[in-house]
Amino acid sequence: MGEPAKRLRSDAELWAELEALPLNLKGEIIDSELHVMPRPRPRHTWTTTMLGQHIGGPFNADNDGPGGWIILVEPGIELPSAPEVAPDVAGWRRERFAWPEGNEPLRIVPDWVCEVLSPSNAVYDRRIKFPFYARIGVSWLWVVEPRDRTVEVRKRETDRWSVLATFAGDEAMRAEPFDAIEIPLGRLWAG
Repeated sequence: MGEPAKRLRSDAELWAELEALPLNLKGEIIDSELHVMPRPRPRHTWTTTMLGQHIGGPFNADNDGPGGWIILVEPGIELPSAPEVAPDVAGWRRERFAWPEGNEPLRIVPDWVCEVLSPSNAVYDRRIKFPFYARIGVSWLWVVEPRDRTVEVRKRETDRWSVLATFAGDEAMRAEPFDAIEIPLGRLWAG
């Protein structure tokens, strides 16, 4: 005997489940499935914040650096196959970005995403989110592993990721698509 068929839930049911999550949990809806995980812990949040600052500063403000991008930390994005997905950090080339009206969500596929792995989300990110990002057309993916103090830089080739480089420890990193600046990795690691 096979496994029983899984009942597909409507978007309205998934949204109701997402909104009912306790505050210590967060969720994302990808391919008609709600994925629930704990909220990020301080070390994860530190790394995400530092990356947002190091990249956002020079790339968000044209007068302070290369400019040309919009960088956001944990943006809520709604796409047809993912009514709610929130990369840890995401970036859009400025010419492709349009601020949504009022409190509307973003509905534009990012050009770059960064996911900071945690013990609670690493398998989900690798098995669900990374293939999803490739499928929807994200061009670059950075995978940050705070425990190992590594950053893996990936570029999409058709529907899969190619690893361009891996940086570790306290190295100074220059990596696509932000290779116009140097990022001191030592600042990303809390403690």
